[in-house]
Amino acid sequence: MAVVNFAMSPLRRRNCFLVLAFVVFIPFCAFVLFSVPDITSEQMLIQRLAELQVKLQYLDSMYRARQEDLQQLTQHIDQIGIPGDNTTATFSFPTAELRPEIKQLIKNMSGMHAATGVNPPIMLRLPSSYHFLPHLLDDPSSLRLAYLMSKGRNGVSVVMGVPTVRREKQSYLMDTLQNLIDGMTSAEANDSLIVVFVAETDLEYVLQVAKEIEMRFPMQVDSGLIEVLSPSPAYYPNLDKLRITLGDPPERVRWRSKQNLDFAFLMSYSQPKGTFYLQLEDDILAKPNYVTEMKKFAIEKIARKEPWFVLDFCQLGFIGKMFKSAELPWLIQFFQMFYNDKPVDWLLDHLIFTKVCNWDKNSNCKRDKAKMWVHYKPSLFQHIGTHSSLKGKVQKLKDKQFGKVALFFPHGNPDAEVVSGIKHYKQYTLERAYLGETFFWGLLPSPGDQLIFKFTTPIWVKRFFFRSGNAEHPSDKFYNTTVEVLPAEANQYGNSLNVTSDGYIVVGKFDSVGIATGVPDESIGKIQALRLHVHSESDNWAILSERMIFKKHTTSRGAYNIFSRTGSQNSKS
Repeated sequence: MAVVNFAMSPLRRRNCFLVLAFVVFIPFCAFVLFSVPDITSEQMLIQRLAELQVKLQYLDSMYRARQEDLQQLTQHIDQIGIPGDNTTATFSFPTAELRPEIKQLIKNMSGMHAATGVNPPIMLRLPSSYHFLPHLLDDPSSLRLAYLMSKGRNGVSVVMGVPTVRREKQSYLMDTLQNLIDGMTSAEANDSLIVVFVAETDLEYVLQVAKEIEMRFPMQVDSGLIEVLSPSPAYYPNLDKLRITLGDPPERVRWRSKQNLDFAFLMSYSQPKGTFYLQLEDDILAKPNYVTEMKKFAIEKIARKEPWFVLDFCQLGFIGKMFKSAELPWLIQFFQMFYNDKPVDWLLDHLIFTKVCNWDKNSNCKRDKAKMWVHYKPSLFQHIGTHSSLKGKVQKLKDKQFGKVALFFPHGNPDAEVVSGIKHYKQYTLERAYLGETFFWGLLPSPGDQLIFKFTTPIWVKRFFFRSGNAEHPSDKFYNTTVEVLPAEANQYGNSLNVTSDGYIVVGKFDSVGIATGVPDESIGKIQALRLHVHSESDNWAILSERMIFKKHTTSRGAYNIFSRTGSQNSKS
């Protein structure tokens, strides 16, 4: 019988080892290589979970509110009484109107003991807003809205509260809303809500503000991004009978006390509408993409399990303060309790002090408060108003953390002589503005005032663009002012064009936003001069922050812009 030798030669064993390595080791390496955790995906998952966590907290607060409604209903049913039971209620249901299962349901809701059918002792009544604001009980309409313009948007990520009142000098509201809208992407606008609270009891004025908002921002109102509301006159106590506190004059006590009540009302309305609540004012400037920046910062804090009560995106007053909507009731109740005692920002500080500070270890208080009141830098909001809502108060505070903003946009201009009929302020002359060195700032334009640009060589104008006002002085615009051009050659236009008595042709005018843009009729031909012509008195100074004229080029390359942008600069005013 032949014997088979199964022993392998060294070469064969080596080849088998290489095959084994290829079959086992290479796939294992590939598995290890491609199974390395994706750090970016993991971080995104953690942030997503944190976002869901804070939304769950918000939804839980809404559930608690519904529980409160049910409990109040239960207390009312308790007092009604069920036929056949030993109750002392004044009212009772007719027996024929209630089926047995309905009776049992009401018994269960009203807390009757299942075995005895006897009512338990009277429930404890806890303090409510009526204890701190007893005047609300004097009028059934005290907590009803006097006016509401809304599409019913809710469930958004960020609700922005913008309180506004009638100002003695000038209003910044429309410019603030325009800036807030311009700073949002479409995705941010779809997941946000701006609540404008007109804190006035003059319904005619409220309707005037609402109508202006509706005309200026029709798309935003129609989409539900902007809501407008006002309180009932009965919401406010007699502000002339407030206690004098902090040694302030009566008018200041009235102003800050009403402001506290305004914030409480606005927060109460906004609280059920979104996950986060952001407190703003009606005279602020926001940086682009501020919604995403705030939301990202808040979610990162929650993802890292860092507790906070307020995120501060502006170092001034009560501007840019973000809260979790689920925690707003703490603040609302605090404002109602002490509205007559302290300003709103002081009350916020006192509330956080009460929550975190230890009297025995007061040295750590500042550190502990900083953990709950977190400051974000650089600031996302800037205060731009000069005239406070408090009569006679001038407010010039600026947030230094906000950084510089572009106050004018220089362009390369063709040779021209400039003539200003409006007296300029300090170094802000029309000549320097035309050279791109600063903006033009004129004092109180009057009817007949003109800014004239006389071109050295007549030019063909394809399009023009003028911007008035700037970020720090948004209300210093040209109002009721036309843009007019003087043709190089006299022509007979008949009634087709609006020609002035001195031969200029009206080609445009400044709108309510402070911008004038347009396209002159081709029949006008070359233009030797262009002017801005004021037709009425102005309550404000006027700033010309951008001038841009597109000139037709007659070569084969076609038209081009002779006012090419050279970049933006900042100027201190």
